Amino acid sequence: MLKIGDIEMKNQVVLAPMAGVCNSAFRLTVKEFGAGLVCAEMVSDKGIVLKNEKTMNMLYIDEREKPLSLQIFGGEKKTLVEAAQFVDKNTNADIIDINMGCPVPKITKCDAGAKWLLDPDKIYEMVAAVVEAVEKPVTVKMRMGWDDEHIFAVKNAQAVERAGGKAVALHGRTRVQMYEGKANWDIIREVKQSINIPLIGNGDVQTPHDAKRMLEETGCDGVMIGRAALGNPWMIYRTVQYLETGRLMDEPTVREKMDVCILHLDRLIALKDEYIAVREMRKHAAWYLKGVRGNARVRNAINECNTRDELVGVLNSLAVEVEEEERQVIVG
Repeated sequence: MLKIGDIEMKNQVVLAPMAGVCNSAFRLTVKEFGAGLVCAEMVSDKGIVLKNEKTMNMLYIDEREKPLSLQIFGGEKKTLVEAAQFVDKNTNADIIDINMGCPVPKITKCDAGAKWLLDPDKIYEMVAAVVEAVEKPVTVKMRMGWDDEHIFAVKNAQAVERAGGKAVALHGRTRVQMYEGKANWDIIREVKQSINIPLIGNGDVQTPHDAKRMLEETGCDGVMIGRAALGNPWMIYRTVQYLETGRLMDEPTVREKMDVCILHLDRLIALKDEYIAVREMRKHAAWYLKGVRGNARVRNAINECNTRDELVGVLNSLAVEVEEEERQVIVG
């Protein structure tokens, strides 16, 4: 079983920290589908230190989400340590994660995110400073390297362990790859063999079979699921069930998808005001609709919605429409 410091997970399946997605409404929904650990979206160290209102709101954690890992990013030791100390003392997060994987230029230009991948010494220095300053276990999420010429995954992971980090999550892509191309699982296996702390594998886990294969091929201690869970918390549930029982559970019906989408919407409205939540939910609704017949037409209608009632009406109409079509097929 996956254990980080003294935090024990009930299984090996971890929700990845995805920027702009992993707020409390999404995380709680995924947690209820069985994730052993959920990770919050990355939060700026400077935003925490300056007590920025939007940043402070991002630190909200529902007790039902736990255990939870809260991710911070930054390029300067002083502010990173200060932010970590605030998270340690003022939030109910179980784990403090440091982002060393974000490939976005506005993050790397601040010497944060994936920029760290070029310097194992900086990784050691920064992680050691945070570990020394907090009580919660500290982990790191990283990519395998900056580009094909600078892959220091083994050295970087060893630096995290030497600094007192309690686990590493490794995405098998370089910063230059962004989210394109194929994830390199060989490097995940190589890193796993080089460290004694838990390693969580990440990259190209699209199905429960992929999760099992990653665990078997790399020997990693946990498997991190990101984009495959967007609009599809059943991916988490089906993966947990498959790993534990070998049984592949059925895909959800359209009605089940729409009901969970509405639950997710209501949680988002409780977190933010209705107008903001509905606009933010449009992208999530599009993900929930993936694979549903006629979804392009419905997506257009969703993008016109500005209230909860409008969005719920569109989703329920689709569910009724599909159920009627299925009934006619059975009768016919």
